[in-house]
Amino acid sequence: MNRRVWALAGPIILSNITVPLIGVVDTAVVGHLSSPHYIGAVAVGALVFNYLFWSFGFLRMGTTGLAAQAAGAGDTDEVRSTLARALLLAGSLGLAAIALQVPILSLALWAIDASADVSAEAAAYFEIRIWSAPAALAKFALIGWFLALQKARVTLLMQVAMNLVNLVLDLLFVLGFGWGVEGVAAASVIAEYAGLALGLLVMRRLLAEMGGSFRRALILDAVRLRQMVKVNRDIFIRTLCLLTAFGYFTAKGASMGDITLAANAIMLQFQSIMAYALDAFAHAAEVLVGRAVGSRDRAEVRRAVRTCFLWALIFAVLFALAWLAVGPALVRVLTGIEAVRLAAYALLPWAIAAPLLSVWGYTFDGIFLGATRTVEVRNAMIACLALCVALGEALIPLWGNTGLWVAFMGFQVARGVTMALYYPRVERAITQA
Repeated sequence: MNRRVWALAGPIILSNITVPLIGVVDTAVVGHLSSPHYIGAVAVGALVFNYLFWSFGFLRMGTTGLAAQAAGAGDTDEVRSTLARALLLAGSLGLAAIALQVPILSLALWAIDASADVSAEAAAYFEIRIWSAPAALAKFALIGWFLALQKARVTLLMQVAMNLVNLVLDLLFVLGFGWGVEGVAAASVIAEYAGLALGLLVMRRLLAEMGGSFRRALILDAVRLRQMVKVNRDIFIRTLCLLTAFGYFTAKGASMGDITLAANAIMLQFQSIMAYALDAFAHAAEVLVGRAVGSRDRAEVRRAVRTCFLWALIFAVLFALAWLAVGPALVRVLTGIEAVRLAAYALLPWAIAAPLLSVWGYTFDGIFLGATRTVEVRNAMIACLALCVALGEALIPLWGNTGLWVAFMGFQVARGVTMALYYPRVERAITQA
């Protein structure tokens, strides 16, 4: 089981770790411009797209769980059909996002209520990057399908290629051409389509190897469509609550001024690097639990859960130690603005504690999504968001930004606690083969 976890988690760690590194580069490039509002603008722009794209994260998470269960049951045609349904939905949602870009941007800027300078730059970022929506969402569906087939190395190849394109173009457009935040956005658009093109090429080869066929009647089967809608609906609500917690955090930080917003944005880069690494074990749990559920093997589910939690906890400890050792140096890399540096230094204890507080929720997410126990995931996240907002509204007036961080970390702890209480339902739902 250790080998099986690492066959999935190893490539995913390498793949995932490149994602926040691009965010680090984005922040570092604009962090050495003349004003902190450039950092804030990229943070706000990235938040809007995290909210928009990851609201449709069910295209990845739901596809992995459903396709893994079909693969575990040996149903090749259903593995194909799951991909077809996900890609059709991804294309439709991506085009809808482009069509609705004006109201989406207006609502986002109203909700965050940043300074005029930050809002203007964030709008410029949004108006370019929105054109990546179809590619970004289709890529979610492909990655979910590749993971279900235990082709984690393909996701590594896609992500590394995409992020290398993003990195090179980021430096060229911003530092070379002087395009500012517009250059960051343009680099992201081109990189998303490059990643999708590579994924489609690999998909074509895998389909030829696996056999089976696409059957319209199966793809559009009413029962399976209802199951997909149910799973995706619950994951959508869950993800919306998760993103709302991050949105609440950013919006409250923005209301405290550009320096606080920039310092919090830098600390979120620490959180992002850690989260993408820990997510590798959540993805591994999702695939292994999904296949075990498909074959109705309760003992295999337990082995997968124990092993994924063990490695996730080891990595959480390593990240806490890493931030303790190199946190100040990373802050200096991310910004040359002294006021932002000083504010970020004061927040480093939160970055150090975050891996140990967050690891439980991340890993449980993968377990529940692999078992397609999405109702429990949804309900847990609703409760956690309510707690986060309640803590924030109570503590921010008393403690300012410290109160905001207490609320945000309380949200992370609550994710693990609520799903731990729900976990016995996962095992009870499985019939031993």
